[in-house]
Amino acid sequence: MQDILKVAMPKGRINKQAVQLLREIGIPIPEDFDESRKLIISLPEARMEFIMAKPVDVPTLVEYGAADIGVVGKDVLMEENRNVYELLDLNIARCRMSVIGLSDWQPSLNPRVATKYPNVASQYFRERGQQVEVIKLNGSIELAPLIGLADRIVDMVETGQTLRENGLVEMEKIFDITSRLIANRVSYRMKHEQIQTICDKLQAHIAAGRL
Repeated sequence: MQDILKVAMPKGRINKQAVQLLREIGIPIPEDFDESRKLIISLPEARMEFIMAKPVDVPTLVEYGAADIGVVGKDVLMEENRNVYELLDLNIARCRMSVIGLSDWQPSLNPRVATKYPNVASQYFRERGQQVEVIKLNGSIELAPLIGLADRIVDMVETGQTLRENGLVEMEKIFDITSRLIANRVSYRMKHEQIQTICDKLQAHIAAGRL
């Protein structure tokens, strides 16, 4: 009998798209899955257990073996730099990481950049030979230029509506973001058949353009 496969799933915007994708490859996820407040949801018939976590925690759960596989945005992977296998681009939750500022932004002597992604931001500006002070914020990043906390921000952009409503503009795109399937390195060896079967089904589904 196969072992239970533990899957770390992100709460929030990625969740519904990821759950729908898993349903489309035949995993029997119940319709009330999205409404559940449980942190651990068992699917005995599929030999799977879903661990609901904050997106930023998914790579940590996978790296340390609390979950065998997980679904996570490329933004989180780049920021956290965890020791996991990145198995597949799921081609969902598409957006981009960008440098953002006010439309009348001008370079300053002591530039400051606010972001939820200090490692990504620091590396980006360092590679361009630009010295900036990076300020870590956890929410409402768009506020920083409006109240003078920072000259620019580094953040995800999906539609750009929030930026436009606050008088902000995209200045530079850093990289495109989609969600990825990742695996714990030991689990990938010990539960290779289970993990690879899911990966192969997802890859075939994506290649067929059914998303």
